[in-house]
Amino acid sequence: MIAYIEGRIAAKTENSVIVATSSGIGYEISLTAPALAAASGGSVICLFTVLIVREDEQKLFGFATIEERNAFSMLITLNRVGARTALAILSIYSPDDLHRIAADEDVAALTRVPGIGRQTAQKILIELKFKYKNIPPSLQGYQGKPDDRIFADALTGMMNLGYDGDASSQVLKELLEKEPDLDVGSLLRAALKSMAQKK
Repeated sequence: MIAYIEGRIAAKTENSVIVATSSGIGYEISLTAPALAAASGGSVICLFTVLIVREDEQKLFGFATIEERNAFSMLITLNRVGARTALAILSIYSPDDLHRIAADEDVAALTRVPGIGRQTAQKILIELKFKYKNIPPSLQGYQGKPDDRIFADALTGMMNLGYDGDASSQVLKELLEKEPDLDVGSLLRAALKSMAQKK
């Protein structure tokens, strides 16, 4: 799985950028509208990515933060939400906004996303609210702390990369106990390094 790409923006299209890495390989990556607007040719960009493989194509989607990447991965598991719709949602709302929208059952907010009507928004919200309530067993007993969201986002990232939830949970807890001020990206990188050393 291609989970992270860092490189120089070699070209920019209507919906994506082509990122040239130091290895000489270029990747076409679809971005959210704000990220695409901010991208400029020749500049260095760092992206957390999701690779979606279909019968007729393979497509990369890139995000500035692991939280956005996790939100995208969660959204595309919902009925009626494909990759384009998920990207459109995240072009308007942050992961925190989505959590609020689900909690408030804010149908009107979702209908602001192009291509989502009221009936579709209602169905998406039902699933979205369930997703947020359906906390993995690995998170139980680790709620209500200031770093809980960081832990949860990092754990989701580890599981999206194919790591076991319970093993990842233990590593993340140990890392946060040693360095409680880690942000999501730093915590995830430290966890991946720790898991690699244990193999």
